[in-house]
Amino acid sequence: MKTVRELDLNDAIRLIEGAQAHAIRIGVPMCIAVTDSAGNLLAFRRMDGGKITSITIAIDKAFTAAAARKATHDYGEASQPGRPAYGINTAIGGRLMVVAGGLPVSVDGEVVGAVGVSSGTPGEDREVAQAALDHFAVAAAA
Repeated sequence: MKTVRELDLNDAIRLIEGAQAHAIRIGVPMCIAVTDSAGNLLAFRRMDGGKITSITIAIDKAFTAAAARKATHDYGEASQPGRPAYGINTAIGGRLMVVAGGLPVSVDGEVVGAVGVSSGTPGEDREVAQAALDHFAVAAAA
C-alpha cells in the first residue's frame, strides 16, 4: 500500500490567497484554480474583473501542471515546431495547456497539487502562480 500526500481545502485556500494578494498588487484581476495531484479541482476563485474565458484556462493550467508534474511554460517551449512535444497541446481534447501560469505544488520533492492562473499576460500569470507557491511555502514553514 502507498501513502499519498495531497493538498486539502485549507491548503488550496492558502494558495489562492497568495495568488490573489499578488494579483491585487499588480492590478490584474485573475482566475485562480487549485487542483490535487491528479488534476482534480479543489478550489477556484474568479476575482472581480477576471476574464470569463480564463475560468477554463486557469483550471486546465492547474490540471496540466499537476498531471504532468511540470510547469505549463515548460510545455510551451517543448511544444514548438521541431521540438520533442510539438502538438501536445492538442492532447486530451486540447486540455493540456502550454502557456505560462500553471505550476505544480511540491512538498519534500513530491507533487501534491497544482495552481493555475489566467487573465493576465503569460508573464503575469506565471508571476501570480509563483506568488501562490511562495505564500504556501511561508505558511507551511510556520
